[in-house]
This record gives sequence, C-alpha cells and structure tokens, in this order.
Amino acid sequence: MAKKPKAPADTKAPEQLSAEELALFQAAVAGATPLQQDEIPPPAPKLKAKRVFQQRHEKTLQRVQATDPFSDHFQPNLPTGTMQWVATGDEPYLAKRLRRGDFDPEMILDLHGYTKANARLELAAAIAACVAENIACLCVVHGIGHGILRQQVPAWLTQHPAIRAFHQAPLEWGGQGALLVLLRVTEN
Repeated sequence: MAKKPKAPADTKAPEQLSAEELALFQAAVAGATPLQQDEIPPPAPKLKAKRVFQQRHEKTLQRVQATDPFSDHFQPNLPTGTMQWVATGDEPYLAKRLRRGDFDPEMILDLHGYTKANARLELAAAIAACVAENIACLCVVHGIGHGILRQQVPAWLTQHPAIRAFHQAPLEWGGQGALLVLLRVTEN
C-alpha cells in the first residue's frame, strides 16, 4: 500500500513549549515505546472458511445429483405475462408480497453462463442449502430474453416441495431476468 503524501507544512511557526510543559510531556510518555509502522495491514483472506464452504457445496451437489428432484418434461400451467406462481394450499397473496418486495433475498443464485444440466444441479443445491440454513427467500437470476433457462427455471421450481411461491423480481433484484423464490422454513 502506497504511503499518503504528507500535507504541506504550515507557514505559521509552531507554538513553543515552556520548559515546564516539555518536562510534563516527557514524564507522561516516558514508558511509551514507539510504533514500528503507522499503517495496519489488511487482514489475511479467510481461506479456511472459503474452503469449508466449497467442500460443503460440493457435497450438496453430489447429494443432489443422486436425488435429482426436477423433470425436464413437466410443463406447469404458468402465466405468459409476469412470471408468478403460488403452491397449492399457500396463501394466494404471497406472490403479491414478493412483487412488492416484502421479502429480501438472503441468497442470490446467478445462473448466467450455465448449461441447462449444470443450472438444474445448482438450483437444486441452492434450494437444499436454503432449507438447511433456514433461508426463506432466494433470488434466482436466469437472465433476460427467451433463453432455455428463463423457461426451465420456473418449471423446475414448481416441482420442488420446499417452494411456496415465486414471482418476477423487483427491478433492484433483477427485474425480468430474475425470480424471487419463497421457501418453506422451520420456525425456531
């Protein structure tokens, strides 16, 4: 880290300390040791925490691969306009509350650049992680346009039993290119 340039020296003469004031100051700092540096180095990266998260994520992906909860052949009856869905038995106003932004996502899954197969596994792993961590709202970014993920993600979400509702995300969370997903969580 580069040192900051020193401020220009004042043109005013510094105040002169009397002998008594100088003696008091030296007595006050007599036991002090000078600092070796004046900058605090940035903390070392938390590699262990990142490694633990990656290992946990890989285990979740392996578990999801074994129990793939989604079918590519299932086509739910979804609206053609604004994407929204509420599970049977849940309050119908959940979609409206998601649209208004009453729920802030605690996790964001960005599927840009994923193949259909990888996106499917990542979505299942993210849902499993949300359920395990008791996360109620997930934002799934699938992208804008008429791509395959924009069509498949809602179909996959309707098949998962942990999903209560989803709605097209408000603009601050991705708008037409994302969905806010509300999950079933256990009450503490």
